[in-house]
Amino acid sequence: MLKEFKAFVLRGNVVDLAIGVIIGASFGKIVTSFVNDILMPPIGLILGKVSFADLFINLSDKPYATLAQAKAAGAPTINYGLFINNVIDFLIVAAVIFFVIQQLFTRLQKKPAPAPSEPTTKECNHCFSTISLKATRCPHCTSVLND
Repeated sequence: MLKEFKAFVLRGNVVDLAIGVIIGASFGKIVTSFVNDILMPPIGLILGKVSFADLFINLSDKPYATLAQAKAAGAPTINYGLFINNVIDFLIVAAVIFFVIQQLFTRLQKKPAPAPSEPTTKECNHCFSTISLKATRCPHCTSVLND
């Protein structure tokens, strides 16, 4: 059983999958940083100096000025700002994966066979040789071609 597991792990597809998962996780971190640190601050500024990471609905009786204060106090909150950040993060990752997979499948698809073109040759009725369609006499048997 150990030999079978070793053969499975060392197969090329498993190694490729592991590399893909590692690169995907790193890419996810980059996209998360892009959303949180580059994309959302200007959008928050345009919408009235709002930090999406601090948008929350307080479900407790006491008021809290920031999400950090509410979390420190253990107050129940609905963190819809963080949810918006995560949705945007997901959409960017999904779009990139879509375009990469689309390009991969486009390159791997077989090209359709070219449409058959007009024939350029015909067969002699007398000797059955292949001759040019424009020929009026067979070069092999010298018969006059009437078609």
